[in-house]
Amino acid sequence: MIPVEFQATIENGVIIVPEAYKQDLSEGSSVKVTVMKQPKKRISETEVLAELMRHPISVPGVRSMTREEMHDRHV
Repeated sequence: MIPVEFQATIENGVIIVPEAYKQDLSEGSSVKVTVMKQPKKRISETEVLAELMRHPISVPGVRSMTREEMHDRHV
């Protein structure tokens, strides 16, 4: 086997072969495929908190507290 390497995108679960290689990889050809996926970008805690501040998640049964309620000290 002759190795051929190219970058490709996946569309609907299908790896799209670039035009430059389609003639060499014809229908019924036997190939060996190794897929190396890009690692997902790790999101920092700061980015997660900033995103939650922009788009809060509402949870049934939990209500928001006012600033006064948060700092009220009943002893």
